[in-house]
Amino acid sequence: MKRILLEVFLVAALIGASVFGFMNQKQASVSKAKITELTAAAEAAEKTAKEQEESLKAAEEEMKALLAEIPPLEEKANQLEAVKAALASGSSLSDLENAYKKEKNLSAERQAGLGALRMLTKGTEDPGALEAFRKALQLSELGDRKNTICAAQLGMVAAGEKIKVMADCLPKSEKAGRADKEEKDSHDKDDGHGKKDDGKGKAKDDGHGKKDDGHGAKKDDKHAAAHWDYEGEMGPEKWGKEFPTCAKGKSQSPLDIKGPFVKSRMVVSADYKEGPLKLINNGHTIQINTPPGSKLRVDGIVHELLQFHFHKPSEEKIDGKPMAMVVHFVHKNAAGKLAVLGVLLKEGNENPGIKTLWANLPKEENVEYLPEGVNFNPGNLLPREFDFYSYEGSLTTPPCTEGVRFFILKTTVNIAKEQVQAFPFKMNARPVQPLNGRELLSN
Repeated sequence: MKRILLEVFLVAALIGASVFGFMNQKQASVSKAKITELTAAAEAAEKTAKEQEESLKAAEEEMKALLAEIPPLEEKANQLEAVKAALASGSSLSDLENAYKKEKNLSAERQAGLGALRMLTKGTEDPGALEAFRKALQLSELGDRKNTICAAQLGMVAAGEKIKVMADCLPKSEKAGRADKEEKDSHDKDDGHGKKDDGKGKAKDDGHGKKDDGHGAKKDDKHAAAHWDYEGEMGPEKWGKEFPTCAKGKSQSPLDIKGPFVKSRMVVSADYKEGPLKLINNGHTIQINTPPGSKLRVDGIVHELLQFHFHKPSEEKIDGKPMAMVVHFVHKNAAGKLAVLGVLLKEGNENPGIKTLWANLPKEENVEYLPEGVNFNPGNLLPREFDFYSYEGSLTTPPCTEGVRFFILKTTVNIAKEQVQAFPFKMNARPVQPLNGRELLSN
């Protein structure tokens, strides 16, 4: 009997020990989970504190940078006040206006200077200053007179005009603000499938969340702030909103060149010189800026070569057909008259001149690139024969200034298919414009 009682006691003790061990194990698991949870919370709090500390540090650095900018800005403000005080009598403005009265046509630079002087003398509400800036803007051609365009646009804004200023003209802070807005707008246009509306009711996405800029390159937000483009919301059909001549002009370029033709007796010849190669990707084309010395002669009148650039496909058509590309050589004579020599590039053999240019393409936009020790002669891109079509036209890019004499050579120059494909813009050609009764000349 005692033995049975002892066994019962031992069994009960064993059961009690098992239950106690199980309870302890369960409590240990709960405690371990709480420790893990508290550890994660502590790590998250530490990470948040670190991020806040970094944000505070960044804010302090930004504040220091802003404080450092104040003394130079104050100095510039004082200088401006000194200039305004010196001009307050109006005698300088009167002298300049009297001198300009003798000029029949003022250049864009002189119009911008006159507008600035009027604004400094009479204030931002002076209508004469606004009118001078408007005339400067109408007379300026992008790339060749970007500084004048910037001066005119900023002057008009200062006078209270609500116009969209070219991105390249904005101060860094405002440019960054516009980029942020463009980024927000691009997100707002998301169609819910990670694609952006291209302004034509179609969604476009390169798979990396960036919008195609229509040139075969991807634009970041800074470049998206460009004031005109070749497609989408800022395409050629919308240029007239900011640049009225593009829509209302009656002598616009390019043209579809086809007969009947009027016989031309003009004598045209090119004398281009070799010089240091200077290239720039201005966001719309590849442009080569040329040093002084290269000339185009039209009936003996000298036109200095300023720059040449490319369009793909050719902007001009011959009997309704475009070529693979065209190179436009832009010249100006002493009277300020522009002349453009167009050379059509036909797909064929490799072009040695193009090979040199493409081998030295700029790696970033809006920065002039001077490859060390590389010279180039623009004449390498000309054909031997100089027969041409000619007409009175305009710049083919905003502001579409008219009064430009075009000479389109009849003889084409070869360019390899691979060279056409290597051009960093998918398409940068304005559509052909109405003839509007103009004469097409042919020699």
